[in-house]
Amino acid sequence: MKKLFKIILNTIPRPLLIRLSYVIRPILVLYLKGNKYTDPIDGKSFKSFLPYGYGKQRPNVLSPSTLSLERHRLLWLYLNNETDFFKDEKKVLHFAPEQCFLKRFRTLKNISYTTTDLLSPIADVKADICDLPFEDNSYDVILCNHVLEHIPDDTKAMQELYRVMKPGGYGVFQIPQDLNRAETFEDNTITDKAERAKIFGQYDHVRVYGRDYFDKLRSVGFKVEDIDYTAQLSEEDITKYCLAKGEIIPVVYK
Repeated sequence: MKKLFKIILNTIPRPLLIRLSYVIRPILVLYLKGNKYTDPIDGKSFKSFLPYGYGKQRPNVLSPSTLSLERHRLLWLYLNNETDFFKDEKKVLHFAPEQCFLKRFRTLKNISYTTTDLLSPIADVKADICDLPFEDNSYDVILCNHVLEHIPDDTKAMQELYRVMKPGGYGVFQIPQDLNRAETFEDNTITDKAERAKIFGQYDHVRVYGRDYFDKLRSVGFKVEDIDYTAQLSEEDITKYCLAKGEIIPVVYK
């Protein structure tokens, strides 16, 4: 199954993968039903989760029901337990909306919800993150997760995110990050997809972020908190929800 998933991820374009997932997901839910692991987003439990990864595959990380990964489930727990996201009235902008969140966020009565992406077939507004069609100081909350590592000019993208966020607003800008690396690594001469997957972790990534990611966000104007939310959870919950222990949630404020 690991080899099959790796082939699928590396050969089928992402927009088509999104469409196919709606057909495959119900079958996976029935096949893997159990009580060992639980997806906190929908509360469903399974005997195992699925493997995932463009380069090296991670076992037991992809939820069969919501198609959430470790970072999605961690973010859901953080937003639900530590923020006013599900309670107060907010104007929310969500980049590259993940399927595990999309329908649930759209049903929330307390938020005005807009999704955007350059390519995603499920986004409301087709837009370039480096040249957004939104007015200054428009959004209370911005979710931009695992997007910036795809963007050649991430400084410009960060500036645009800062521009459209309201003063007093906040955002979550998750990225794949190597915390053992002090400085971000990028090399635009590496164009081979297999080599990119090997070096950057995915064929369409353009960099590997290090610990200096937080300073780059600060240089744009954001106040930044690097939150290890798994440190506030029990070992039992980390295992039950299939979370990545020590994963950082970058929370930014304007």
